[in-house]
Amino acid sequence: MKQKLFLSILVFALTAAAFAQNKPGKLLNGQLLLPNGWKLSPAGRSLPLGDLPLNMQLSPSGKLLAITNNGQSTQSLQLIDPRNEKQLDQRELKKSWYGIAFSSDEKKLYASGGNDNCILTFHINNNKLGMPDTIKLGAPWPATKICPTGIAVNKANTRLYTVTKEDSALYVIDPAAGSVINKIKLPAEAYSCILSPDGKTLYISLWGGDKVAFYNTISQKLSFLNTGSHPNELLLNKKGTLLFVANANDNSVSVISTANHHVLETVATSLYPTHLTGSTTNGFALSANEKTIYIANADNNCLAVFDVSNPGNSKSLGFVPVGWYPTNVKVLNKKILVSNGKGFTSMANPQGPQPVKKADNSGYQTGAKNTRDQYIGGLFKGTLSFIDAPNETQLKAYTKQVYANTPFNNKIAAKANGETGNPIPRRKGEKSPIKHVFYIIKENRTYDQVMGDVTAGNGDTSLCIFGRQVTPNHHAIANDFVLMDNFYVDAEVSADGHNWSTAAYATDYTEKTWPTSYGGRGGTYDYEGTRKIAYPRDGYIWDYCKRAGVSYRTYGEFVKDGEHGGASLKSLQGHYCKQSPGFDMDVKDVTRVAIWKHDFDSLFTVNAVPQFNSIRISNDHTSGQKKGAYTPVACVADNDLAIGQFLEHLSKSSIWKESVVFILEDDAQNGPDHVDAHRSPVFVAGPYVKRNAINHNMYSTSGVLRTIELILGLPSMSQYDAAAVPLFDCFTATPNLQPYIAKPAEVDLEKRNVATNKSSVRSEAFNLKEADAAPDLDLNEVVWKSVRGEDAIMPAPKRSAFVILEKKKHDDD
Repeated sequence: MKQKLFLSILVFALTAAAFAQNKPGKLLNGQLLLPNGWKLSPAGRSLPLGDLPLNMQLSPSGKLLAITNNGQSTQSLQLIDPRNEKQLDQRELKKSWYGIAFSSDEKKLYASGGNDNCILTFHINNNKLGMPDTIKLGAPWPATKICPTGIAVNKANTRLYTVTKEDSALYVIDPAAGSVINKIKLPAEAYSCILSPDGKTLYISLWGGDKVAFYNTISQKLSFLNTGSHPNELLLNKKGTLLFVANANDNSVSVISTANHHVLETVATSLYPTHLTGSTTNGFALSANEKTIYIANADNNCLAVFDVSNPGNSKSLGFVPVGWYPTNVKVLNKKILVSNGKGFTSMANPQGPQPVKKADNSGYQTGAKNTRDQYIGGLFKGTLSFIDAPNETQLKAYTKQVYANTPFNNKIAAKANGETGNPIPRRKGEKSPIKHVFYIIKENRTYDQVMGDVTAGNGDTSLCIFGRQVTPNHHAIANDFVLMDNFYVDAEVSADGHNWSTAAYATDYTEKTWPTSYGGRGGTYDYEGTRKIAYPRDGYIWDYCKRAGVSYRTYGEFVKDGEHGGASLKSLQGHYCKQSPGFDMDVKDVTRVAIWKHDFDSLFTVNAVPQFNSIRISNDHTSGQKKGAYTPVACVADNDLAIGQFLEHLSKSSIWKESVVFILEDDAQNGPDHVDAHRSPVFVAGPYVKRNAINHNMYSTSGVLRTIELILGLPSMSQYDAAAVPLFDCFTATPNLQPYIAKPAEVDLEKRNVATNKSSVRSEAFNLKEADAAPDLDLNEVVWKSVRGEDAIMPAPKRSAFVILEKKKHDDD
């Protein structure tokens, strides 16, 4: 008996040790591991901010700091005392986006009203924000598409200028009269604008045009100058002789002489010399003596520091570690202020998104302090860092810390982690026995929702609503091949998810705009090849295949069907199956696979099966409880059977011997997870994949793409996939050609929603024609209720061990 007890304890200890692999959360030596494999160790002190702070402005005297929070959840305007590092006031906004500016007398604060297409004018009294007046640019969305972004005001407070990202225009406004004087069309979406000290020139960053515009406020004429890709933030020195332009997609800053509109130099801000996107330069500030510039690298989570005392010959001084996705920088005397868009940590969301039963059994809560606070779209609140300007010694220490936080370097980009003899090569150009890659992208599930009932993995059964009975093929694939319980998507939602899943990157446009539409504040879903500004600089994986001479084809991914269907990306024209539908909840996934089978067989007959195949099998998204639609369980079970049928058909073909299948979710937004809100199921199958294996290694979306690239001989697409760990430990050099046999469905795939209840009524309003057009929070709630019952009592709350490192003033770093 003692021996059995000892063995039980030993097994428990070994299992606990296996689950103790790297996971998002606090590590030793002050670092915090993010789900994408990068780390944080923010310098300085901090204050909590709202959801996605995008912009902050100091008043002329430096006594006030205004910050606009533009995320998916609550949007707000905060007024901060930057000298004493405390909040003075806060006002919730219905809609907002980026633009804020003080009047020269500091009595007014102007703010963008976002898709309400207006400028809000707040009067400031005793450091408080009054009720705003409204300057209308047009009717609110969707009647008119405008969305003001950057704002600038002249010193006399007689002219206000705002630029826009929806109708790509400059609006000249009389703020006293509250009227638009002039509207000038711009050639592309605009981000920011800034006035010269004499007020004669307005500089405009053309976010989608790779240019800056110069608007002469006297002659009202425009001129242009090319910059890098995605110019966003602008900065002038005090004399107005130098204009600094942040180029997000090029990891650079253009330094421009305003005298002759000439680019004096381009400063590279990345941690290593690299052409790869992924630093995402998007904000900066000059020191008080204007000899030093601090530049925010959003995706490197740091500030790049340069000596700019000799314009045209700037020199790198080092880096400063900050929070997650820094969006803006200001300097006040010897203090650096940084807004961190996603705060200081990722976290678990075991209480969401799902409804919480009221204690009095009168219904479900939908207000504050419920699961809506744990929806991934608004889960990671911003922070404001206060960092004392470092001396040379401190900057060296900060620089060392920044390099310790990043997994990317040129060495790992050139030679990936791996092992000799593994089917996954370590360098581009090395051969693999695998010739065909099938990449299946699904929709929106967490690990716990689907695999939480697998005892061999780190799951939570109380959060599992689509377990083995609903998803027998998912469970069989994990059991027969490799169970992975420590995989994390790089995205928050489908808007950035489909970009991360096909480019290992989401541009600053994508990251900063999806929260608007996901929060129900207007805007369209422009993230799957339908709007050029959302494209990564060098394209998507299909573009890389085209340049490398790798054959490719897509089935539904980045393709729309119907009357206005087709492929928006040039690289996909002629490389997609016309019969394969895009996102459409009226099409069953088994139908999608039947279409793929027919196309595959036709190509197979003529020996033309492409090397890279992307397939959208996405009904695990579900239609909620919309009356007449398939139930959520039927949708997920349909998705499961389709996956099984796909794998069986491929495994019975003669090219199975040189094929591999990767299956992942584009994001994990539609459910709870007790480890991290980004944790999601992932599967890999093929003759060279290990059998009956369990793998607790930490992997990411970018790691899957890195594995695909190494198999096909493609270069990395960003710093993220270049740095990611390939899934080589899931592979073996000894192939097993045994085919996979699909498991039959164990639930009714034809079951429809028939009940009339609160959830069905809510579901009727959902837009299910496009990905994530339905309100995610509502959809998630009705899905949970459809499985557990309209009045089901939820699991007891669980508390995450991960710590939000919101440092208070005077705390140690």
